[in-house]
Amino acid sequence: MLPNSLENTRDGATLPERLQHVYWIGGGSGAGKSTIARRLAAEQGLRVYATDDVMTDHAQRSSSEDSPLLNRFMAMDMDERWINRSPETMLETFHWFQGEGFNLIIEDSLHLSHDSHVIVEGFRLLPHLVKPLLFEPNRAVWFIPTPDFRQAVLENRGGAAWGFLAKTTDPERALRNLLERDRMFTDILREETARLGLHSIEVDTTTTEDDLVQQVRNVFRL
Repeated sequence: MLPNSLENTRDGATLPERLQHVYWIGGGSGAGKSTIARRLAAEQGLRVYATDDVMTDHAQRSSSEDSPLLNRFMAMDMDERWINRSPETMLETFHWFQGEGFNLIIEDSLHLSHDSHVIVEGFRLLPHLVKPLLFEPNRAVWFIPTPDFRQAVLENRGGAAWGFLAKTTDPERALRNLLERDRMFTDILREETARLGLHSIEVDTTTTEDDLVQQVRNVFRL
């Protein structure tokens, strides 16, 4: 349930009406959400709200009552987070994958200036949570990276992108667990967008950045 400040109606306007200024780009990790959001924003004169950038802020703003999974995660050491649990358990208990803190994304989006449109992007945009907020179906899209694409991203990024896993006692195993968890999350996104009739774009190794920008332009009717 949304807090009182995020009621579905306020001053006669529904929540989707109050969020008409927002475009949403969700999807699996490493699929190019941030890159495409920044490119579109630059060419269309839009703002970008990156949900990855506010995770620390949202964690601090979350109460233990509203975010029990987040609190448990924060209490774990690095091996408990990334090695000692199965990828399935990691998926089922990861706070952002379960929608904790999503109300803060809505709250922040409502407070962004309505003078210009904004692209909200990040993996935290779960399809079943975003759909009730859409003023029009063409305001949201999810990137679905294929396994080959995700492997190519991993190789291109190198170890620096996964530096936090070096704090575990077995970084290679931790990385395998993380990648398997994210693969299962991507499968959920594929199924959920199809079931809910939402826009998605399959991103594979043949997809260029220009291709992806054009496909999103088409979805958003920019």
